[in-house]
Amino acid sequence: MKFTKTSIPGVIVCEPSVFGDERGYFAETFRKDKFEEFIGRKIDFCQDNESKSGFGVLRGLHYQLPPFAQSKLVRVIEGKVLDVVVDIRKGSPTFSKYESIELSGENKKMLYIPRGFAHGFVVLSDYAIFSYKVDNYYSQEHERGLLYNDPALGIDWQLPIEKLQLSQKDKVQPTLDQIELFNFSSDLYA
Repeated sequence: MKFTKTSIPGVIVCEPSVFGDERGYFAETFRKDKFEEFIGRKIDFCQDNESKSGFGVLRGLHYQLPPFAQSKLVRVIEGKVLDVVVDIRKGSPTFSKYESIELSGENKKMLYIPRGFAHGFVVLSDYAIFSYKVDNYYSQEHERGLLYNDPALGIDWQLPIEKLQLSQKDKVQPTLDQIELFNFSSDLYA
């Protein structure tokens, strides 16, 4: 497995080795020992989630507050998405910056998102099956969101706004200047 740091410290692109022949392929998509060695700390993923979405569906930008903050390892099983993370750690040198990457069933890339980031994706193919591991359980009480088209962020979702399909909740999320932020200096969000 190959690990690549992004322009935002802590956000990591993971690429499994894929072995294929005329019968299909095999890929080791997660290996705890190698992953922990690269990130330099222990991780305990405790919940796996999966969603299926059609073209133009935008899910996000979501996060959870402590004590239910989550790190995520996300990937696409089928289809193609633009995956986006936004640094919402107050005091971080990359505060309010975003990183985006195309994840697909074809390229098999994954993205590791540490605690302290809002996360979302938009489907660029006819549909996508999206899968992710989290290191803390879902808590509706601690769930929060950030407005996908906040002008302060300037995210390029690669689709015209009229093609986007959002839940009612995601259409009215607060902007960056209105959300509860994470503290960059805390070990929990490194």
